[in-house]
Amino acid sequence: MTAIAQTLDVRGLGCPMPVVKTRLAIDKLEKGQVLEVIATDRGALVDIPAWAGATGHHVLEVRDEPDQLVFLVEN
Repeated sequence: MTAIAQTLDVRGLGCPMPVVKTRLAIDKLEKGQVLEVIATDRGALVDIPAWAGATGHHVLEVRDEPDQLVFLVEN
């Protein structure tokens, strides 16, 4: 199991806020730490992995749960 350094709850926020808040939160973490992001915006399924790839972060896991999306992003 991956150790989570911080959880970010962006449920209820629409594009582009899940990515904006993810960027702000992950910038505060040390290299190698993992941020858990919980979102409800379906656009985040594309937006967060695209942002991570463009900025050198790694999406370790994406879970599409019944009421939310969960991303594990490594800094």
